[in-house]
Amino acid sequence: MSPRTRLLDPAVGQAMSALSATAKRGLGDPALAELVVIRASQLNHCAFCLDMHLALAREHGVSERQLDLLAAWEEAEDVFDERERAALALTESVTVLTDGFVPDEVYDRAAAHFDESELAHLIGLVVAINNWNRMMVGRRIPPGGYTP
Repeated sequence: MSPRTRLLDPAVGQAMSALSATAKRGLGDPALAELVVIRASQLNHCAFCLDMHLALAREHGVSERQLDLLAAWEEAEDVFDERERAALALTESVTVLTDGFVPDEVYDRAAAHFDESELAHLIGLVVAINNWNRMMVGRRIPPGGYTP
């Protein structure tokens, strides 16, 4: 193990894991949660998180068709329902902040499908996976280390 892969202090890992678990529980839909974290991980090019969350998505019943078309969800209108599409749009806006702030129409679209608590947990989940992506990419953790 290189020094770079040992950089995560256990207390930091525990705090990040607690945020992830709380956000997922509060969202209440494990399949949707996995779609969200996979999409953010695609945008952030995190191979470790993609490998892990694709396996978890399959465990939670996400279809192979959804997984295959997730990177093009906007064009795959018949594959994702409106709630999923609203969550994915918000995920992209919160993840890619270099494009500007989260547009009101994106937030409002999500707010139409999620109550206030679910919306807070959805944003918390996007924040959590973005933290994990940056931690894993920054430490160059390769895929394959996760076992369900």
